[in-house]
Amino acid sequence: MAQGPGWWEADVSDETLARTSLRDIAPGAPVNLERAVRLADRLGGHLVQGHVDGVGEVVQPVPDLQVRIPIALTRYIVEKGSVTVDGVSLTVVEPLADGFTVAIIPHTADVTTLGSKRPGDLVNIEVDVLAKYVERLLAKD
Repeated sequence: MAQGPGWWEADVSDETLARTSLRDIAPGAPVNLERAVRLADRLGGHLVQGHVDGVGEVVQPVPDLQVRIPIALTRYIVEKGSVTVDGVSLTVVEPLADGFTVAIIPHTADVTTLGSKRPGDLVNIEVDVLAKYVERLLAKD
């Protein structure tokens, strides 16, 4: 990875381009990045891995962000559960038949890309990893 004052570059795999909204952004477009928590650090939020489970579409912008997601992911969305939108870990306000809503506070809108999202914009979605593990462990083989 190369970097300089106010910029950086990184490689993106074909897998990432196929599964994320990165295929639709231009060089220089803003993205949300957060350093990984170290095992020795205090965990004060949701468990987020940074893996993208699917691409959603903004239906309604902040502060009451509504996102439509692939139907296969809706099973992992629960009221007061966690979901990640474009790398920002959030708490679900309302699960919907085709997506969910989350409340975005002004600070989050200002310091992430979520404040600039408009209806029709694509966003990366990561659902709760614990729910996926529980589902897998309870599945009948």
